This record gives sequence, C-alpha cells and structure tokens, in this order.
Amino acid sequence: MITIQVFDPSMCCNTGVCGVDVDPQLVAFSADVDWAARNGLRIERVNLAQQPMAFAENDLVRGILERSGEEALPAILVDGKLTLTGRYPTRAELARWAGLPPPAREFSIAAAEPCCGDGAKG
Repeated sequence: MITIQVFDPSMCCNTGVCGVDVDPQLVAFSADVDWAARNGLRIERVNLAQQPMAFAENDLVRGILERSGEEALPAILVDGKLTLTGRYPTRAELARWAGLPPPAREFSIAAAEPCCGDGAKG
C-alpha cells in the first residue's frame, strides 16, 4: 500500500475543520481522507503549527518552504516523492495514486443539501 503524507500549512487543529470560518476546501479534503481510510488508504497529515520539526526534517518539504514559503503548502508526498503542492488532491487523484478505481463522484460543498430545511428564513 502506498504512503501519502500531507504537509498542511499552519492551522488551529489537525484538520483545519474547526472554528466558525471553515475553508470549504478543508471540509472536502477531510471527507476525502475519510473516504480514503474506508478504502484502506493511510493518509498522514502534518500541521506546520503543531509539528514544525517534521517540516524541518524532511528535505523536500524544507526546500519548498525555503524557496516559496508557506503559500506553497499543502505539499503532498506519495511514497516519499513530491507529487503536488499548493492545493489539496481530489478524491480521484487519491484513488489514482493508490491504484483504486475512480470514485463514483467527487464530494462537493455546492452539492450538499442545506442543513436547516429548505434554507428559507422563517
């Protein structure tokens, strides 16, 4: 099985899905990580704010930070090879890297139903 490491930018928690102003990309990626786990993949996430030594000890990631700064994060390593920087992978990319069949559909915040009825003000 492949190893996928995600070197996240500084976030308040290990997923970034906390607080009142949550980035929809982080919500989607969190759902994709859950999907990956259900399909036997292991994705290790490392947060710059909470685990800075992991960034300093990885030559590839340290080089990215030295050249481009935190704006280049997240950095994605697949089996130790730099595969993607600056954005989170899609579920389809995770599946392709793992040799899994393409997922039926991507998770989309826009496609999600409103959480409180039909969204009408009452």
